Amino acid sequence: MIITKKTLSRRTMLRGLGAAVALPLLDAMVPPLTALARTPATPARRLGFVYIPNGVSMNPDVNNWKPVGTGPDFELSPILSPLAPHRDHLTVVSGLAQRQAEAFNDGGGDHSRASAGYLSGVHAVQAQGVNVRAGTTADQIAAATLGRDTPLPSLELAVDSGDMVGNCDNGYDCAYLNTISWRTPTTPLPIERNPAVVFERLFGDGGTAAERRAEVRTDRSILDDVTADIAALQQAVGPTDRARVDEYLEAVREIERRLRTADRTAARELPPFERPTGIPEDFGEHAALMFDLQWLAYQADVTRVTTFMLGRELGGRSYPELGIPMNHHGLSHHRDDPENLANLAKINTYHMELFASFVEKLRSTPDGDGCLLDHVRLLYGGGISNPNQHEHFDLPIALVGGVGRPGGRHLEIAETPLANLLLAMLDWAAVPVDQLGDSTGRLRVEPLSGI
Repeated sequence: MIITKKTLSRRTMLRGLGAAVALPLLDAMVPPLTALARTPATPARRLGFVYIPNGVSMNPDVNNWKPVGTGPDFELSPILSPLAPHRDHLTVVSGLAQRQAEAFNDGGGDHSRASAGYLSGVHAVQAQGVNVRAGTTADQIAAATLGRDTPLPSLELAVDSGDMVGNCDNGYDCAYLNTISWRTPTTPLPIERNPAVVFERLFGDGGTAAERRAEVRTDRSILDDVTADIAALQQAVGPTDRARVDEYLEAVREIERRLRTADRTAARELPPFERPTGIPEDFGEHAALMFDLQWLAYQADVTRVTTFMLGRELGGRSYPELGIPMNHHGLSHHRDDPENLANLAKINTYHMELFASFVEKLRSTPDGDGCLLDHVRLLYGGGISNPNQHEHFDLPIALVGGVGRPGGRHLEIAETPLANLLLAMLDWAAVPVDQLGDSTGRLRVEPLSGI
């Protein structure tokens, strides 16, 4: 890297042998003073889609999803309460539906149709193998535009494995459950659950995949390869940027440390057969690490589009750490039993706590003339509301973040396709598209309207 007195490029990289580290937005990347005033940087707009499986507790007599009241004076529900510190960045939308996930004479398969159509508004074809078909998803429509300026067009992440094959759900191929992201109507994108592999994709540069993995597993940071560039950069920028770079690079080192710890733990506990490395055994640690990797990716502008599945539909994960031994999918068919509903709400709240920690990191990270959360719009929700009945209307949907943020409201609207909100999100990110699945127009929700 050669540093001059000129404005640093937004794509400046720290480079060394086998490593390349992108940087967050710095003041030095802002055009210099003009005769009138300093021109502020224009931060990139990013989109994130977080998926929760198996519906939520919608029973008003138990800890549930839906807020009480509408407009700005609503009361956060117990499940949404972890987002209380970010209420001014939050809009909860009640009344959105994904009717294309219903049977249409195809019989069972609600879970497959829910995840496959969540970001496309399309009815998934009941098929297997080469005959699978759904629709191009909103994240991939965004990636085709926003990804032109980033090393990675998008990131598709998950906690559960995406390697199931065959007939997973009443004649529906496992591909419909393994991912929520489709590049084309016939091309489901694989997800990645191994944080070590994700880190390589974000920051590895040069050598084979095996060599880069070995580099991450050593006790030496990849930042040690770029010390000369770091020193030159720190001399060339002001004190605010130096502090910001130090904080960012320390976050990179912390991620590496956690990955090495996960690797060593997995190595100690390996049974006689091969298991993937770099994946924490604890669900909460695993999910938090995947959220952190998205946080880093947004900061460094490695990608501007992410999808993250906190679980897979029909997933059999149990939550002993919450005192819940029953598997999630089985529990979701609660039969209106108060204990089952309470435990389901406990899982829903736990997922929200993990998401809220991610939101807090975005909010506390400077970006341009605001914070990173100002320039990221996140959709949090799922394709099933009441799981006991496999309902695909009045979905659990929360919209968080974004310049001109939605801002502390509960909107209860007449039934509207979820795709209408997805179109509005794409508009916000300046991604041109006229139609998405069963959309009937843009969702007219201030301040989304008029963008």
